[in-house]
Amino acid sequence: MRFVAANLFRLFALVLLLVMLFRPEWLTPVLAPLTKFGASPIYTQNSLPSLALSHLELIFASIAASGILAVLGGIFVTRPIGADFLPLSRAIANAGQTFPPVAVLALAISTTGFGAVPTLIALFLYALLPIFENTVAGLQQVPASVLDAADGMGMNGWQRLFRVELPLALPLIIEGLKIATVINIGTATIGSTVAAKSLGEVIIAGLVNDNTAFILQGGLIVGLMAVLIYDGMEMIERSVTSKIGLQSH
Repeated sequence: MRFVAANLFRLFALVLLLVMLFRPEWLTPVLAPLTKFGASPIYTQNSLPSLALSHLELIFASIAASGILAVLGGIFVTRPIGADFLPLSRAIANAGQTFPPVAVLALAISTTGFGAVPTLIALFLYALLPIFENTVAGLQQVPASVLDAADGMGMNGWQRLFRVELPLALPLIIEGLKIATVINIGTATIGSTVAAKSLGEVIIAGLVNDNTAFILQGGLIVGLMAVLIYDGMEMIERSVTSKIGLQSH
């Protein structure tokens, strides 16, 4: 019963997202009461599918860059040669969450100009912490007995890392990626304030024109994308971890 309910919710969320992107006019009776002075309830200044695609490009590019750096950093500081750098690395990763995205954007545009680049910088910094911390936690939780057994089998450091440590740490690493992705899906909306194409354009247009329908449109599309992408990543996590005989978190 729970499985059926979950699938029905996924289907409803997907159908609603597709309607809002490709047939938003179907929702006119619902959105029209949220407008004032006869304003249009449907955002038509730009293509909603195009904005959604640009939004996703910002997300996946920033997560890919953050993921590579954070996982490599997590591996480095959990090796004997890099253990002394753990506090410094953690402080750097935390710094990305300390500065508000708007402040990062303001600093970035002074050197990169307006557009997608300052947004990518802000999203990259925001995604570092959850991925880095989960990578470190995943690698540190590998039981010493398992590591001793790997050494006893004659594995060298690289073999032990790729055959034992990373597979056992994989559920936590994927969890960090999921958290970072959801954070960045919402945070990417501010990119529109510096001329980056994103769904934030719809929300900002609603704020500027006092049009609640636009705000609801943009917010719902972003929210539905976050829910569906997180759910999709959970299914990938379960599939991967089941193949290597682990339980996902």
